[in-house]
Amino acid sequence: MKKKLYLSAPLPFVGQKRMFAREFMKVLDQFPDDATFVDLFGGSGLLSHITKRCKPNATVVYNDFDNYRRRLENIPRTNRLIADIRAIVGNAVPRHKAITGDLRERIFKRIQQEERDNGYVDFITLSSSLLFSMKYVLNSVEMQKETLYNNIRQSDYTPCPDYLSGLKITSRDYREVFEEYKNVPGVVFLVDPPYLSTEVGTYTMYWRLSDYLDVLTVLAGHSFVYFTSNKSSILELCDWIGRNKSVGNPFDGCTKAEFNARMNYNATYTDMMLYKQHVDSAA
Repeated sequence: MKKKLYLSAPLPFVGQKRMFAREFMKVLDQFPDDATFVDLFGGSGLLSHITKRCKPNATVVYNDFDNYRRRLENIPRTNRLIADIRAIVGNAVPRHKAITGDLRERIFKRIQQEERDNGYVDFITLSSSLLFSMKYVLNSVEMQKETLYNNIRQSDYTPCPDYLSGLKITSRDYREVFEEYKNVPGVVFLVDPPYLSTEVGTYTMYWRLSDYLDVLTVLAGHSFVYFTSNKSSILELCDWIGRNKSVGNPFDGCTKAEFNARMNYNATYTDMMLYKQHVDSAA
């Protein structure tokens, strides 16, 4: 029996590559059928899944750092929870309108019951039914700060026990995974990090600019498929560095002064001043 090919992830995931699915399949044709593919930032597993379906003889390593597989395992419970919330709201609130008052309280009581009884709620999937479009939270405390909307899914999510079949699954820092496979002959790295200058709130990691740049070190000397966006400016930055190799770090030796500033009650930032006195060696 032929295994199903998914062109989108079975459950919501910020940054899944469903728009690239068919183009990615064309790219895979350029690599050997028995190659080792390492999906460093596995996310929803879609890239790993497509790779294994297109190249069944390949070794495909899925780094499930965000524990997407736990969400898949809990699809039946998630379906029951959403069905109960659907019944609570009924026809009392029009589609896409705010859920307030007693209905809102009853929804949170049901969510809290789920947490008590089963110890787990898939808040990312739940967010897609209850929050404004493309907004996601990771726990009940965060959700209670948000306005709820009747975007409740009207049908169950389909269980997909075969979605991750055939994959070698790990859950580690991408650097550790890279170190393990960097010397495998012909290895191909699938590199889809959180995008710079975009929302990364649902990822279980905190990213600074240096983290994004560190990812680029895994590309040198290896075959890879790398994903970014025009918001990140990574390609522009790399192009500039390539054209100005002699500049080095202009901030080496600088003294830094910082000042904590506040925009409003929940938004702060740090202003920085860096200074350095240049000594002319010819003087």
